[in-house]
Amino acid sequence: MIPSISQCTQLMADYAMLDNIKDHSFMVARVTALLSRELYRAGLKIDGDLAVAAALLHDIAKTKCLEGRCNHAEVGVEICLNHGYPEVAEIVGEHVVLTDFTPQHLSAKEVVYYADKRVNHDKIVSLRERLEYIVKRYGKGDQKHTEMIEHNFGKCCLIEERIFSFLDFLPDQVPVLVKESGKLECEYAEVG
Repeated sequence: MIPSISQCTQLMADYAMLDNIKDHSFMVARVTALLSRELYRAGLKIDGDLAVAAALLHDIAKTKCLEGRCNHAEVGVEICLNHGYPEVAEIVGEHVVLTDFTPQHLSAKEVVYYADKRVNHDKIVSLRERLEYIVKRYGKGDQKHTEMIEHNFGKCCLIEERIFSFLDFLPDQVPVLVKESGKLECEYAEVG
């Protein structure tokens, strides 16, 4: 089962998601919606409703884990499973680090992972800008940790290449296209 946008926003309220995390999640969902819709139009079987729901809920446990120092992706999986959303849980569990990664494969999971890396706070940025922010914020000056972050971002660069090989616009056009697309809508669920 996939939650609707209103069910996702209710979960955000139920789990006391901070406003800045909500703003980030909505922007990730807007990027996800644009990419999912355009990839679907290009002939890929991307489930847009699943992708948008997972984008909205990818940081559902972030507020809790900021206070309690837990792994927000793991706790997010538990929350999604507890609410009966196993497909969303799978994506939430891999939005920080993709463990099951094949560059040739594109699904809702890779789209959400990529969209999350394109949004710094509530602004759409390049992968390079986002990497610089993440290294500064989470690298903690530790070379090994920084190398792990950079390795993970290498996957994101491959995903970006793959996504945009199907589209008729470039990564740097995403901010304008998201702005032009207006409010978040999900009219393009995958058809069997």
